[in-house]
Amino acid sequence: MKTRILFVCLGNICRSPAAEGILRAKAGLSGLSERIEVDSAGTYGGHRGELPDPRMRSAASRRGYALTHRARQVREEDFERFDRIIAMDDMNYETLHRLAPSREASRRIFRMTEFCRRHPDRTYVPDPYYEGHEGFELVLDMLEDGCEGILASLTPDE
Repeated sequence: MKTRILFVCLGNICRSPAAEGILRAKAGLSGLSERIEVDSAGTYGGHRGELPDPRMRSAASRRGYALTHRARQVREEDFERFDRIIAMDDMNYETLHRLAPSREASRRIFRMTEFCRRHPDRTYVPDPYYEGHEGFELVLDMLEDGCEGILASLTPDE
């Protein structure tokens, strides 16, 4: 049975599509592609249909990740379709809780930093949109860390 994971940020053009691309790549390298389904969305729909931000695509490409997702907004059916809905920051975490159609659905919502092991001092993944090169690199570092934690949570110690 597949575990279905949805990453969520504000516009679905930086953090969440990067997390989607990273998790997809890491799952492939770990031989877990058949065990997960991954997607991303935004709580804001103003970028609907757009590719990820060119700066994020460039930074991700330098690390070997291809970001080809087209932005979309979170839909009510996402709460039924996905096993884990992972928010990048508190604002999106709270928005997701307001959008959740039931308490059961809200139990599927997590913060990305809950899965990070190398960034224990960080409580959210910052939005790099208004930052320079270093902001995108920090976000990618955190997303790689969190995606490794997600994969570890899916594969019990054997």
